[in-house]
Amino acid sequence: MTLLRQRMLHDMLIRNLAENTQKSYLLQVSSFARHFRRSPELLGPEEIRAWLVYLREERKLAPGSLGPTIGALRFLYRVTLKRPWSDEDFPLPKKPFRLPVILSLEEINHFFESVRSLKHRTILMTAYAAGLRVSEVVHLKVTDIDSQRMVIRVNQGKNRKDRYAMLSPRLLEILRLYWHDAHHSPLPAACAARRLQAHSQLRVARQSPPDRQARHLPPAARRRGARRRNTRPDGRLPRPLPATHRQVPARLPRLRQGAHGLHRNLPPRCTAACAATRPPCSLIPVRTTTGHVPMHS
Repeated sequence: MTLLRQRMLHDMLIRNLAENTQKSYLLQVSSFARHFRRSPELLGPEEIRAWLVYLREERKLAPGSLGPTIGALRFLYRVTLKRPWSDEDFPLPKKPFRLPVILSLEEINHFFESVRSLKHRTILMTAYAAGLRVSEVVHLKVTDIDSQRMVIRVNQGKNRKDRYAMLSPRLLEILRLYWHDAHHSPLPAACAARRLQAHSQLRVARQSPPDRQARHLPPAARRRGARRRNTRPDGRLPRPLPATHRQVPARLPRLRQGAHGLHRNLPPRCTAACAATRPPCSLIPVRTTTGHVPMHS
């Protein structure tokens, strides 16, 4: 580690910058120095301008992606190197303003109903209803849900700030449903009815006919799937069995040790006289893995 890198790292630790911010600043400064193959102490505003033009024209970075680069260079030259440079030496590009895409109520319901996993549906509904980030949703605890005041406490969100978010009655019901499902505890009457309705919808979707499930596949894939079900692993059609083999029952009769050696349990129609005068009954060769075993017709 160079002395400049160590000094910059100490400056960020003193100012208690976030760990991700420290890694991002060090990465941006390292890329800036490798591009010109010189130490940042020997570079000035002209090199900074050329670096930003290279990122925009050659690397095709968006204006929003240049923010970490400019922030890292400002911290390096203003804080660590104590250079009296103005904001004009670190030009910040203007970001375009775009309107957000607002989904209708039917589209939102269709989206949430298409998520089969209760856990994933709860995460998405929490992020949508309370306006939370993914990192904030996955770090929620049971103690952060205040059902009395109907708020959600977000601990150490972005920029390591605490805040409160609104908790809707519908979201509270979904959270309780997921909690009872994850802990296998008995549900209240209202939550039990909601869970039964959700599971019935999932069961209908999973038990749909194969032709309905395969409608989204191209015709070639559907024909390939049907041919795979009706063929052997080597690709040929199954060979029909002989008549004697098709008449063999699924389960072989149990053998027993008798006075005259190993005999089979005779069916009720076979009497003792029949067994004494001739073989137990007519023998039919049955193909097995070890050879031929006599089998009652």
